Amino acid sequence: MAQDIVTRFAPSPTGFLHIGGARTALFNWLFAKHFGGKMLLRIEDTDRARSTDEAVDALIDGLGWLGLDWDGDPISQFSRVGRHGEIVEQMVANGSAYRCYCSPEEVDAMREKARAEGRPPRYDGTWRDRDPSEAPKDIAPVVRLKAPQSGETVVEDLVQGRVVIPNKDLDDFVIMRSDGTPTYMLAVVVDDHDMGITHIIRGVDHLTNAARQTLIFQAIDWEVPAMAHIPLIHGPDGAKLSKRHGATGAEAYRAMGYLPQAMRNYLARLGWSHGDEEIMSLDDMIKWFGLDAVGQSAARFDFKKLENLNGHYMRATPDPELLEHWKIYLQHAEDGAAVLNWLASPDKESVALAALPGLKERAKTLVELTSSASYLWRQRPLDFDEKAQKILSDEAKSILKDLHGVLTAANEWSAEPLETSVKAYAEHKELKLGKVAQPLRAALTGRGTSPGIYDVLVALGRDESLARIQDQTV
Repeated sequence: MAQDIVTRFAPSPTGFLHIGGARTALFNWLFAKHFGGKMLLRIEDTDRARSTDEAVDALIDGLGWLGLDWDGDPISQFSRVGRHGEIVEQMVANGSAYRCYCSPEEVDAMREKARAEGRPPRYDGTWRDRDPSEAPKDIAPVVRLKAPQSGETVVEDLVQGRVVIPNKDLDDFVIMRSDGTPTYMLAVVVDDHDMGITHIIRGVDHLTNAARQTLIFQAIDWEVPAMAHIPLIHGPDGAKLSKRHGATGAEAYRAMGYLPQAMRNYLARLGWSHGDEEIMSLDDMIKWFGLDAVGQSAARFDFKKLENLNGHYMRATPDPELLEHWKIYLQHAEDGAAVLNWLASPDKESVALAALPGLKERAKTLVELTSSASYLWRQRPLDFDEKAQKILSDEAKSILKDLHGVLTAANEWSAEPLETSVKAYAEHKELKLGKVAQPLRAALTGRGTSPGIYDVLVALGRDESLARIQDQTV
């Protein structure tokens, strides 16, 4: 593109990064990166009751976890209230806006009358052309846009196509409240202009705002940015994604053990596609992303697909990198502190790294990986689940006594020779391998299921493995 691309992600701080907002941020980020442009971050914090430092921190934390950075410092919309007021005064001076002294009760009465007459409930323009000298002294006015009363406002949307709104359906809406604070409509336009935004990429639920904001741009004689309204995310039942579907914030998915690279890949595929590609690296997404491939239909969130995709990334992520993601997850997991303390002990990170190849093959989330890895930090004597207790019969303990001797004699403590020794013992005793491996698994992990038994032996090391087996032969 000839122009320098500047997009923006402009969330309201609600205490977390909504997964729909995360997808909007990702699309803005990918579009900017694809064209070598910039993505800016604006916090729409004019609602002071909801806008706390904690809420802003939660948004930034969510973006950071997903690996979505922005250019420059975050911009506070509230800090720009003076600039918003300055523009409103200019609009009043040039006649594109006017002060309205109707009380809220009078406006309500206008709307009720319109409804009764079968008309849309609109402000009737009482103060549109009245002389300011008629203004009452005891009422603080709002400021309204003097919207065109005929013709059409057209939004050439890059996703939804050509959207035409009759101007008769757009009344003289408020751009500044009676307390001197700007409305959302006005503040967004001023901020987008001043920030040099070239492309507004946001959810299709904002499409109804697009015509009104276009009128404000035109009233100030500013260029209207290109607009792209992307489809909403629905839950598995087809309804708009909400709390009743479970996790709606990015931090919840982190706590559920998903990797940020899997979330990016999955969110990118919600409403956008590149052929039949399902698994995409970040470089691929930047290279391929375009608004022309964003669909108009709502995307449906499929937790099973996300889980399977996450399993792929678990297996594909190098072990040292996966360990770092695991530690981040543990910081937010309910019982994560104990595991982090164990990892901080001498040499335990190397133990975890030795175990990861076997662990990640069977885990689709970091929650599952943590559960499977729990044998590493369990203290002797182990507690046993019901299945392990059933496995550890007198016959099984006799086998374990033999295995203790076999494994004590092992010259090399690595998976291949250990597997050779165990299989040789089973053949010598004419036992099926499962009859040998199951007691060994139960003795080593306290569970009836676990990662590969030879991976467990290597991860625990010679001394700990032999001690756990010995505990079951006494």
